Amino acid sequence: MDGTCATRTRFGVVDLGSNSVRLVVFEGRERNPHAIFNEKAVLGLGRGLHATGRLNEEASAQALTVLGRYHALARGMGADPLEVLATAAVRDATNGAEFMAGLGRVMPGVPVTILSGEEEARLSAEGLLLGVPQADGVLGDLGGGSLELVRLAQGRIAETASLPLGTIRLAERAGEDVARARAIVEAELKTVPWLGAEPLKDLFLVGGTFRALARIHIAQTGYPLAIVHHYAIRREEARDLAGVVMNAPRKALERMPAAPTKRVQDLPFAAVVMRRLLRAANVARVVFSANGLREGWYARRLEAARREEDPLLAAAMEIGARFGRDTGLPPALLAWLAPLAEEVEPDAKLRAAACWISDSGSRDHPEYRAEQAFLRLLRLHGVGLDHHVRAFLALVAALRYEAEPAAPFLAPARALLSAATVRRAEALGAALRLAYTLSGGVPGLLEATELERRGRRLVLRLKRGAGVFAGESVLRRLEALALALGLDPLLEAD
Repeated sequence: MDGTCATRTRFGVVDLGSNSVRLVVFEGRERNPHAIFNEKAVLGLGRGLHATGRLNEEASAQALTVLGRYHALARGMGADPLEVLATAAVRDATNGAEFMAGLGRVMPGVPVTILSGEEEARLSAEGLLLGVPQADGVLGDLGGGSLELVRLAQGRIAETASLPLGTIRLAERAGEDVARARAIVEAELKTVPWLGAEPLKDLFLVGGTFRALARIHIAQTGYPLAIVHHYAIRREEARDLAGVVMNAPRKALERMPAAPTKRVQDLPFAAVVMRRLLRAANVARVVFSANGLREGWYARRLEAARREEDPLLAAAMEIGARFGRDTGLPPALLAWLAPLAEEVEPDAKLRAAACWISDSGSRDHPEYRAEQAFLRLLRLHGVGLDHHVRAFLALVAALRYEAEPAAPFLAPARALLSAATVRRAEALGAALRLAYTLSGGVPGLLEATELERRGRRLVLRLKRGAGVFAGESVLRRLEALALALGLDPLLEAD
């Protein structure tokens, strides 16, 4: 490798698409991908392909320059293996072989895979399933040259299809006419026999232009979290968004908050595809995903046992190991909470995740622990964390550090969660605060205490001589937990 200070495994993938070229370098082989570098160039390699059958000459020259840079970057970062995945434009162009020869010169020794439509669809689905293991519905991955569709049945790839409906190709086939594009998309979707055969729950949307639509919607609605991954909207909202974008003049699109300058001309055609997919698939909800082909490539490099791990628990355990003080504490906390499990948080997985992240502010400044822990968890990188889970864990952590319930920085979580979920977060945060006050974060001390619900009473028992005692702070926090649960506190010492 060319001089690198990396101490963990790094490997990289270049996604060579019809519209953009992107290098992603991953570090480690964890259940949740850690991309330490992500650079994209929107070049339009496939622009003009429908008319000429050839890759765009100007974009091809630019792409080779960019790919040379990517080769130097990846090697400089110690990424090994490094692979190029080429999609619709290269596989369909008559001058694809010529371009590949140039690619070999600027990236010598780097393997290049020209994906078939089915291979591209499967990789995208595997990337999505890395974050949503039980995904059920239809995946639509929209590039510049093609639209990949995958029928997902409870986390299993059931059917695939690849259609010539990428945003660049669709615009060219329709002569830049949105009305004609609608008819083209409708006709192509009808060739997929399994699409719309039965009502489905979710439409998972992958691809840069779909993500751009999500960012526009986030900006327009004032949504409290600027994270596209797992952003979910109802069918009616998606339909309205598509209608606005399809019918907006270019200048109006350019003025829309969060509209990407380099993708503005493609947005109406992405909106057409989204709206026709909504109708054809008959789904109730749209979920946007930042995971796709590149994460699918990453997933295939994981050991089978690692890939089968739950992404939420894996992310929480990683946070606990990185920021907490003792990895033996979260299991002890989980056992300690067991007598109140149904009341503080009936979802066992979410309760376990909260225990793992509960010490994540231990290394922050004492005056800012609550806020720092909250923001870290709300914005945490983790492919399996939907927005409600992020908000719940962030709120639990902040309250465990005794954040003021009305603190302004908690507003995003309160906006994302129902009143009932906020109450559960308050109870769990209060329970964890009591646990840390008793134990100081030491599992052995926590094991000298016990919680019990006895009728309308919340009983805390302490073992004498074990290093735990009922000081003023313990009594205050026991009362706070009892209040959150609607019980009366009682302290007992053995």
